[in-house]
Amino acid sequence: MGVPFFPEDTTLMLCGFLVYTGHVRLAPALVTVFLGVLISDLFLYWVGRHYGRKVVTRKWFGRFLSPARLESLEAKFNKRGIFFILIGRHLIGLRTQIFLVSGIMRMSAIKFLVADALTSLLTIAVMVSIGYGGGRGLHSGLGVHVHRAEVIAAIVVLAFLAGYLVLRFFLKRRKSNTGPL
Repeated sequence: MGVPFFPEDTTLMLCGFLVYTGHVRLAPALVTVFLGVLISDLFLYWVGRHYGRKVVTRKWFGRFLSPARLESLEAKFNKRGIFFILIGRHLIGLRTQIFLVSGIMRMSAIKFLVADALTSLLTIAVMVSIGYGGGRGLHSGLGVHVHRAEVIAAIVVLAFLAGYLVLRFFLKRRKSNTGPL
């Protein structure tokens, strides 16, 4: 089961990688990830259905779905709910919001489950294939460049972090200097 802080796509790619390396067999792995995806999506649907509009007033959920965003999605969802699930599942930033709105809008659980199951098959096939292909790529010699990429990635992350901290420092400083006259 995925958690909002850890995208399911990462787990699906890891599954493909583990299938390539022979640590797991393909059929049981696909059944497991398919059930995990459906259970986590149904959980989000259930939260929306159970708590309704109250869910967006909670600070924690407000990060995923603000009241203004709910209102915007609601109008569109009333027209094309199933279409939103079929497309929204593949849009990482919208996925959680769409599933919550499905529950809030009281979409039929069976309709939600069928639409989500159908579109999940595509997500799983693509992401597991990417992980499998990545495993094959690492095995065929691309692994030599992984260390270099890790060093470059670490430098980029540190540069962005330093830039963020410097920007934050100057913005706070400017804010404190522009107080009431």
